[in-house]
This record gives sequence, C-alpha cells and structure tokens, in this order.
Amino acid sequence: MPLTLATITPGEPEIFAAPQGEGPSAGLPCVFIRLSRCNLACQWCDTAYTWRFEGDNRPHRDAATYDRKANQVTLDELDAAARMASFGRRRLVITGGEPLLQGPALARMLGELPDLTVEIETNGTVDPHPLLDPFVDQYNVSPKLAHSGNPAELALIPERLDAWAADPRAWFKFVVADPADLTEILAIKRRHAIPAERIYLMPEGRDSGVLRERAHWLTQLCNEHGVKFTDRLHIHLHGDTRGT
Repeated sequence: MPLTLATITPGEPEIFAAPQGEGPSAGLPCVFIRLSRCNLACQWCDTAYTWRFEGDNRPHRDAATYDRKANQVTLDELDAAARMASFGRRRLVITGGEPLLQGPALARMLGELPDLTVEIETNGTVDPHPLLDPFVDQYNVSPKLAHSGNPAELALIPERLDAWAADPRAWFKFVVADPADLTEILAIKRRHAIPAERIYLMPEGRDSGVLRERAHWLTQLCNEHGVKFTDRLHIHLHGDTRGT
C-alpha cells in the first residue's frame, strides 16, 4: 500500500529540507516528510490540512475544511525514498498527521533509504508497527492535553503512555497554552513515571508574537519543575507555512 502524504501545493507531496524547529534536535538540518490523516482532532492544530477535509465536522478553531484532492496525495514508498535521499541529509523527520497510522508502508520506505537517523513525531496513541520500530532512533511524543479538545479516553491511553515512558528513545513534548496546563502535565508525569529530563514544554501558537509572550512565563515554569523548554524555530523563521 502506498504512503498517503500531505501536499505543499496541489499534487506536490510535502517532502522538504529544513532545520528541525522543535524538541531535542531543534536546529539540526533534516529532511521532512509529512503524512496525511490523523486519529485525533486538536482544535488548535496547525496542520489541519492533513485531516480536516470537507465533510469532517471534528472541531477546529478556524472552522476551515480542506479539499482532499488538493491536500492529499499517494506516493509509492520507493518514490518517497528516492525524493528524500536526493536532499543528502543525514536526519529524517517523519511527521503528520499521525505517522504511526502508516507503519508498514513507512517500514518499506525506510528499508530503501541509506542509514539515516530517523525521528517520528507522534501523538502517542498508536503502537509502533513491529516492522517499523527497529528503524526509529527517536520518537517525539506529544500527548494531547484537555485544551486540545480531544477526549482523554482517546488522547491519553494509559498503556501507550507507560510504554513510551519506558522507551529511552521517546521524548515528551507537551503543548502549553496556559500556566494552568502544568497541573495536567505533572499529573501525567507522575502517573506514568516519565523522567523529567525527557520532557519538553512548548508554547502553543502559530505566530512569533504569541510564542514570545508565552515563552516568558513558560520558561520560568520549566525552570521551577526541572523540565526543558522548546520554542518553535520554524514559526519564527517562516511563519505558519507548509514546507518549513
């Protein structure tokens, strides 16, 4: 089965080279592939074009829907691998959408690539496919808090969070919109024994002004609780745009 990708422009798959903008490898040169489809629906999602197609009534604060034909494309795994190899980068970031929904196809794609450091960005609800997991060096796990609008029974699956906490390849990135969100984050940390050194807090926001304002109080909270802060470098550099 081919991969289902998001698009940069209609018909053009979202495969691009850029610095990683978030988390433990922020600033490193990477090649990115953005997959389409997601099993959650965050009301502040900045890639809603990967899942909120016409007829999808899941809530989003922009209330925008996207034409599936213009925003989704299928690509053979060999073709995807060749496109990524052409950038000559040594680090690959697989993002979405929710990439782990397409585990077997990703495994076939990675089997065609030279030895790369592979990151997968995931919402943490999907078990990595056994064919895919051996290829992955780093999981960037972003559990969705109550302010995302997702029901906890869908977004915070205890057995999956336990498994991620036990996996040293997994780093946790929590999106924070309000200081009160820290109460929920600390409860998740305690409940699932997540090491503080593998937790990043990231301000929610799609423009530099909002990110800078929230960074003032969020960095203080990170310092108080012994966790890391991560910015959104790509937003500061390019704004809320595709292919960055």
